Amino acid sequence: MRYPPHILEEIRARLPASDVVGRRVRLKKAGREWRGLSPFNSEKTPSFYVNDQKQFYHCFSSGKHGDVFTFLMETEGLSFPEAVERLAGEAGVTLPAPSADTREMETKRTGAFEVMELAAAYYEDQLKGRLGTSARAYLDRRELGPEIRSRFRLGYATSERYGLRDHLAAKDVDKALMAELGLLVSGDDIAVPFDKFRDRVMFPITDSRGRVIAFGGRAMQADAKAKYMNSPETPLFHKGQVLYNLHGARKAAHDRGTIIAVEGYVDVIAMTMAGHPNAVAGLGTALTEEQLALLWRHADEPILCFDGDGAGQRAAFKALDVALPGLTPGKSLRFALLPEGQDPDDLLRSAGASAIDRVLDGARPLVEVLWSRATESTPTDTPERKAGLAKGLREMVASIRDETVRRFYKDEIEGRLRALSPGGGGGQRRTGYEPRSGGGSTFQRKPRPGDPPPSPRITTKFNPLFAGSTNSGGTAMFRDREAMIVSSLLAHPELLGIEAEDLAALELDDPDAQALRSLLLDQAADADQPDVEVLESRLRRAGLDGAAMRLATHVRPGDRWTLDSHADRMRLEDALRQAVILHRKSGALNSELRAAERALAEEGSEANFAWLCDVKERMAVIAGAEADADEPESDDTAAA
Repeated sequence: MRYPPHILEEIRARLPASDVVGRRVRLKKAGREWRGLSPFNSEKTPSFYVNDQKQFYHCFSSGKHGDVFTFLMETEGLSFPEAVERLAGEAGVTLPAPSADTREMETKRTGAFEVMELAAAYYEDQLKGRLGTSARAYLDRRELGPEIRSRFRLGYATSERYGLRDHLAAKDVDKALMAELGLLVSGDDIAVPFDKFRDRVMFPITDSRGRVIAFGGRAMQADAKAKYMNSPETPLFHKGQVLYNLHGARKAAHDRGTIIAVEGYVDVIAMTMAGHPNAVAGLGTALTEEQLALLWRHADEPILCFDGDGAGQRAAFKALDVALPGLTPGKSLRFALLPEGQDPDDLLRSAGASAIDRVLDGARPLVEVLWSRATESTPTDTPERKAGLAKGLREMVASIRDETVRRFYKDEIEGRLRALSPGGGGGQRRTGYEPRSGGGSTFQRKPRPGDPPPSPRITTKFNPLFAGSTNSGGTAMFRDREAMIVSSLLAHPELLGIEAEDLAALELDDPDAQALRSLLLDQAADADQPDVEVLESRLRRAGLDGAAMRLATHVRPGDRWTLDSHADRMRLEDALRQAVILHRKSGALNSELRAAERALAEEGSEANFAWLCDVKERMAVIAGAEADADEPESDDTAAA
């Protein structure tokens, strides 16, 4: 750690949290705490609390929580070192001089940026030189002329095996550093390291300050094993935390109030040529939470513009799943799908910039895409299928962390579900105060952000979900869900190509599930098209066939259809996607529950009690949505 913990504690002790936060938020004393309007969301009644004893703040409307350093990072965009240095100056705390190790690390990092800049310049020179003739011809055919090449610093990696290595070695760059930065391929079984990128058009990837941190390469040969290739993870580059062209798009995004995310490098360039320089792209993976946070930092409603094919639709759906839990008031996404079989470059060249404008103008709200995905993949011609549709949608809505957004989504989805049935009210929506149809009772109003928190002395009816520190929905439900996910992929290894990344990041408790997950990931890495027979043979050789059988016994009756080799592919993908999201949500809620319980045990304040109740309510929503799956299927349901 750059700053010793005792230094950070001294800064916190000298600067009460209410003093730091109070410069930006008007706070009023509320018992032993301070209360004010959220600095993160627009609201009329306070849901933002500051506790000087604990030196933290908690915002119920956004879910944000942290100390004085986090507050400056969240509200002013400072880095952690910048926040520490500013508050240390205000507190009169002298920061220790950097140690020899720290100085060495910073020097090495600076040197790494210099090496990446040398590599980018080398690739640029090769594109302009004699060996870059074919690459220039390719770019000319794509109508990527000299101005665009210069703007995006396009280059060319020649087919020479040691071209870049020898160029950098001549400038006294150590080969070990080249390999560490992903420029060379090396290893115990490789006697002589060689250039990673060969015979490829090169796209430099920069950080938010415009420094080159990695490269993407487009193969010139049609039969190349990988059409596009990125740098591996390095000390400078973590692909899930970076967006291509973010540095170049920042000003345009600020001026226009929105930012556009597309799928690839050439897509970004095409959007820029079409008059949309506020375009960025992911780096060959599904949109991550970190990348989504970057988008939301630059616009309240980023537009995701994906190719009009099956892969583009899957990318849109995965982005929706990642975004849904993090929605907050005013923060959402819009989706613009291109015509089938076209990407932005195709559309620009075939129909011009106006066609791209029309696609962007037609971007759909997130709720529309959520509804369309569910209704288009789930038949609604029987009561049982309508019930399945409702269950899936309610589970998705339950994953939204923000209570206000979750309530509005619930109202919207329930209204649409009622409109599916004859005499269902034509889309009329009930509020929390209106009578139930056919009855005289009324809904009880749920607590909302800004309502006075209930007193810690008030008790509620016992609910086993709230007893102890368990995963959302209970340990058994958590185990059953992970059993369904892993067992389904064992039965359908062809889905590993689109699910492996999510599977690798999943929290699994069951030892059998963990062992089988490792085998599945090995299978996905070793085979282009995973095969059931190959996987079964691999299970036997690893001695895990017994583990697979044990795990399958934990799959709930309502989910056993996923183990059928003839299960509908689209329905199966949707079920797996929802299960993965609920599993991640359950793990996050369990962690938050433990934190809330600790906070309440340490201090029984109204804010801590309200936090605990909010977490438990969200856990109950998920558990209630999943409880239907524990019921055995009726004959009518099975027939449907």
